[in-house]
Amino acid sequence: MKNLPSLLSFANDLAAGRTTSQRIVSEALERIADPGGEGSRVFIKVHKEQALAAAAASDQLRAAGIVPSPLAGLPVSVKDLFDLAGEPTTAGSKLLQNAAPASVDAPAIARLKQAGAIVMGRTNMTEFAYSGLGINPHYGTPKNPWDRATGRIPGGSSSGAAVSVTDGMAAAAIGSDTGGSVRIPSALCGITGFKPTTRRNPARGAWPLSPTLDTAGPLAASVACCALLDAVMTGEPARLPPPLPVDGLRLAVPTSFVLDDMDTEVARTFERSLSLLSNAGARITEIPFAELAEIPRINAGGGIYAEAYAVHRRLIEERGDEYDPRVRDRILRVKDYSAADFVDMLAAREALIRSADSVTTPFDAVILPTTATVAPAITELEADDNLYIGANILMLRNTFCFNFLDRCALSLPMHRDGAPPTGLMVVGETMGDSRLLSIGLGIEQCLDTAHS
Repeated sequence: MKNLPSLLSFANDLAAGRTTSQRIVSEALERIADPGGEGSRVFIKVHKEQALAAAAASDQLRAAGIVPSPLAGLPVSVKDLFDLAGEPTTAGSKLLQNAAPASVDAPAIARLKQAGAIVMGRTNMTEFAYSGLGINPHYGTPKNPWDRATGRIPGGSSSGAAVSVTDGMAAAAIGSDTGGSVRIPSALCGITGFKPTTRRNPARGAWPLSPTLDTAGPLAASVACCALLDAVMTGEPARLPPPLPVDGLRLAVPTSFVLDDMDTEVARTFERSLSLLSNAGARITEIPFAELAEIPRINAGGGIYAEAYAVHRRLIEERGDEYDPRVRDRILRVKDYSAADFVDMLAAREALIRSADSVTTPFDAVILPTTATVAPAITELEADDNLYIGANILMLRNTFCFNFLDRCALSLPMHRDGAPPTGLMVVGETMGDSRLLSIGLGIEQCLDTAHS
């Protein structure tokens, strides 16, 4: 979303005495509580008293010259997937409301707190993170900031995370990404999202979906915001990588599979983004990248998500009627997937990763639309199972490819201000996260003109 304040702008205002953490947090809480807003659907639990106390403490520490990081005193929302000490981790479900409380914070959240960030509460999500649409029949579905009159999906599964940022209920949000759950809501809601390489920031201390793919990632106003959050979450120094200029960047555009079935708005904004980058000196090359089209074959039957069935099978046997039926049915589709098939799938995945790496080595990044369509209406998807299933498959298609290939990836806004939000996905190499963020900073600067 254009004009969202960045984490660094907040930090500068705090450093200059133009505002306080108490003021920033209080204003965020007012937006959450606004009866005409989305707060009741965005947050499953609000930490009002804790956040206000933490803000007062942060202001006192700042007055004493103690500022642990640029995130100090800033409000951050946390997806309901992550452990927060003293609370049950409910994962967007009613089934876990009486579960034992977590004994400690998830590691990424603990590091954010140590850096001085203030947790505003737990954000809504697709139940058990198992859809890219963001619909939740238990807690309601937060409306996309674009076209609230129609009521469009925010994207999932980190639905509340994205809307908490767009609506100023938090300065940034922490989500998870297994098949696109950070990048999809970022793209559909017009903000920036970063999926790290899984081994750099695995979603430890979180309800699992597919531990092979699960990762924790930030949603925020800019690439710089995401870079700061990612650094803190992974225990690295809280500093920005240098931006790489677009001039001379070698960017690959896959022509197979991921450009199919684009709606006219996504196709138009993607072509415009390619023109902007090319005019700025980027060397853009179309490549077949046939490996992407192999992913549905290798993962046929949803093989990688056999891990989800392993997590849920006993709970479904005991309390299956309490699940969102669409989530339950999707989990059950892989119940007959054999252990031998799973081992074969993992071996085929490793071979595909090696092949894909050889294709993209000559390039600095791969670029493509984050999603093939803009956000559809919530009511249409709620009313039609077949429409829901088709929309979910298409929404996840492009992002899931790069979870499967073990890559890091950014989603950047590529639409004009006021237009339906669309996202440009910029994909790096495995463990090439720092370089990708540098590339993303340069591409973001180039695309800024696309917002006006």
